[in-house]
Amino acid sequence: MKMGMELEATRSVNEKLMFVKIHMPWDMLCTYAEVLHIKVPIQPNDLSSRPSPWNFLSCITKKFYPDEELISKETEFFTAPFEKDRLEYFYIKDQDMFFTPSMRSRMAFYILSRAPYEIRGKTKKFGITKLLDGGVYKAAYPLHDCRFNVPSKEEGCPNERYLLYQEWAHPKSFYKMQPLDLIRKYYGEKIGIYFAWLGFYTIMLTLAAVVGLGCFIYGYKTQETSTWSKEVCDPDIGGQIVMCPQCDKDCKYWRLNSTCEASKVRKLCIFDNFGTLVFAVFMSIWVTLFLEFWKRYQAELEYEWDTVEFLEQEEPSRPEYEAKCIYERKNPVTGVKEKVPYTECGRCMRVSIGIGTVLFWILLILASIVAITVYRLAAFFAFSTRLRNEELEGLEPLKEYVTPQMATSVTASLISFVVIMILNILYERVAIWITDFELPRTKTDYENSLTLKMFLFQFVNYYSSCFYIAFAKGKAVGFPGQPVYLLGKYRNEECDPGGLLGVYNDFRGSIGLPRWEQDYQLQPISKLGLFYEYLEMVIQFGFVTLFVASFPLAPVLALVNNLFEIRVDAWKITTQFRRMVPEKAQHIGAWQPILQGVAILAVATNAMIIAFTSDMIPRLVYYWSFSVYPYGDSDNHTMAGYINSSLSIFNISDFPEQSRPLSSSYNMATCRYRDFRYPPGHYRQYEYNVRYWHVIAAKMAFIIVVEHVVYFTKFILSYVIPDVPYTVKEQIKREKYLTQVILHETNLKLVTKRMKPYREETTSSLQKLPPEELDLDF
Repeated sequence: MKMGMELEATRSVNEKLMFVKIHMPWDMLCTYAEVLHIKVPIQPNDLSSRPSPWNFLSCITKKFYPDEELISKETEFFTAPFEKDRLEYFYIKDQDMFFTPSMRSRMAFYILSRAPYEIRGKTKKFGITKLLDGGVYKAAYPLHDCRFNVPSKEEGCPNERYLLYQEWAHPKSFYKMQPLDLIRKYYGEKIGIYFAWLGFYTIMLTLAAVVGLGCFIYGYKTQETSTWSKEVCDPDIGGQIVMCPQCDKDCKYWRLNSTCEASKVRKLCIFDNFGTLVFAVFMSIWVTLFLEFWKRYQAELEYEWDTVEFLEQEEPSRPEYEAKCIYERKNPVTGVKEKVPYTECGRCMRVSIGIGTVLFWILLILASIVAITVYRLAAFFAFSTRLRNEELEGLEPLKEYVTPQMATSVTASLISFVVIMILNILYERVAIWITDFELPRTKTDYENSLTLKMFLFQFVNYYSSCFYIAFAKGKAVGFPGQPVYLLGKYRNEECDPGGLLGVYNDFRGSIGLPRWEQDYQLQPISKLGLFYEYLEMVIQFGFVTLFVASFPLAPVLALVNNLFEIRVDAWKITTQFRRMVPEKAQHIGAWQPILQGVAILAVATNAMIIAFTSDMIPRLVYYWSFSVYPYGDSDNHTMAGYINSSLSIFNISDFPEQSRPLSSSYNMATCRYRDFRYPPGHYRQYEYNVRYWHVIAAKMAFIIVVEHVVYFTKFILSYVIPDVPYTVKEQIKREKYLTQVILHETNLKLVTKRMKPYREETTSSLQKLPPEELDLDF
């Protein structure tokens, strides 16, 4: 109240709560609109927009846009930062409607977050946030303009919430484009830019989904021509090959054709074929196009939403930052002395502690992953010992499913889930504490710093299992006579000859209550705001790009998910949550460089997945080199005999005592295993043979060539596609010019108006002087 606000206290209907309503008088609105550099209209925009070449399709596309009779296009204005002393500049028709509700909410929250309420000695307590944390107030929020499903009968109410529900959040509008301008007007630019990004990402996913589906269909059509799958399933080839046990003592020998169905499924669903390579390269280019076109679309929104000049200097400091400013320094930009909360040394110390804490937690989650891996190995050994056929006689229907692999995977997944959830809860609190300790100046700096910390942790949390499966599992297993043991005790996991690519496929009644009480019953917005909404989509973006070579249908599933995600998020924010304080935002913040980093990493991961996880390179090496002379017997390049040539021979008499199988139902002297090693009896028996080194060289060459070609293509695309469309640049320059002209003309009129009485007075006084006293000096 001392700062100029008007407060009105009202008891709730049940008299258990007291509501304090805040009103902002005109003079106060003008003062803080100038403080916050809020841009307001000068005059209507008379720039004619260029006609779209797709106007002839408007009769068709009109059905996919919100109803223009309900949500009409707003008048565009030239705008300029508000100045209290120059009200004549601005396009003011009605003082009550000049500042929009979102502008009023921003100004009110700015005052509330800085208003002092207690001073004890040198300690100054201030801000609504501390009062909320202390329980003095239970909530603080701007009001919705009406109920979401019933329009208000108040005169002059715009019913924007009702319109958003009908044309955006309602299930019947799932096929319509989003009313981004109305979302931005009602919720602010930060919410608007999130839904704009989510919608743009979903549209771009359509192309990736079509190509991924084409890859799936290609694999389905060509499955019967897969020579290696035929050989695995052939009774005369796969049925005659006896494979070595995959664990010590308790595991048994098995015939290769027992994996026939798994081999077909992996061939069908995981696309271990040449279409995978084409699709992986396509996705690397797609992600570049997505990011470049998003920059262009973002630039258009910046112009349309008046955030082009929303610079860091315009964004006010956080009240928590201002409260601790005790040191003086010279501003490097303005040269004026200003207060800061820490010295350069203090700032370095805070950042160092933050980095060290983040690294510690990342190492902690890596340690938990190693511990779970050790559990998997120990559990597999234990389940292999106990889950024998004779112990499962009472579970006949489930007998074929209750295997050591299944039991290990289920229990390890449950343990991993519990560990991840616990670490998530703890780390979120630690990340917020670290960011508070670092004391960023603006809210944007605070959110970017917190976003980066949280994402680094979540990146390791979500993707570590996928990286383990793709690049570690089944890689260092040795051979039957000399297996690799983790910690000298637990035998490392192996993959069956069907391949490893099949592992990755996860993917109240308030009628009659006043508006403020209805809104109080809604859910409060999280302190992290949109972080988890962005995180969910960026993690999905990572699965779509980082491991797409493993599962080409990922874009299809992501597209279907996003079509629901947009409407579910819209429904939640419109019907279930209190209205949040509108905030300005120029772009998606720290998520932009994070997406760029994921896109760069995706090229490397997909190249390495194809090289080291799939069988594509070994098959190509066999086809071009080892199926013909001097290594093969065929006169023409062929894939016949590939399965037999990819399995090495082991003499069962060479089993060490600690790993020798306890029983065997096969009468043979040798068994086969997946590797490229010399056979028993060779002077270099069980060492890597020449084909192994051919395959390694081909894999390395493939990674280098693919990475360089794709990175070069990405660079060319980034250079050719400008971040800001040429038409937007023209419009920005034109608007600046016209704004300057308007301001200049307004200044001239104002000066002329103010000088008129003085000019008349001067003229009359000069007329009274004799002519000899009117000599001119210039």
